[in-house]
Amino acid sequence: MRRGEFYRVRRPDGDKRDSRVYVVVSRPALIDSRFATVICAPIYTRGDGLSTQVAVGPDQGLKHDSWIMCDNLVSIQKVRLTDYVGSLTGSLVSQLNRALRSALDLL
Repeated sequence: MRRGEFYRVRRPDGDKRDSRVYVVVSRPALIDSRFATVICAPIYTRGDGLSTQVAVGPDQGLKHDSWIMCDNLVSIQKVRLTDYVGSLTGSLVSQLNRALRSALDLL
């Protein structure tokens, strides 16, 4: 598991859907630790073009154009992140970092 990877989670807590794709946003030190959870951002099929959202799609392994929602960060148990979907590359990692800074008001 690495930062920027997408995983499909079945029956996510507090979500109406049967499954949702999430991107791992925790730092590598936490991911590699014995800590049981990591911080993830959900991916939705609709976005509003906000500074806290990142556009992703088929080039990253998804079925259709979608949006990472950094205003909705959640903690997910590592054992639930087994259904790998794809990952961010290149400039999208930088866009994710900017969106996270904006969501956490760290600009």
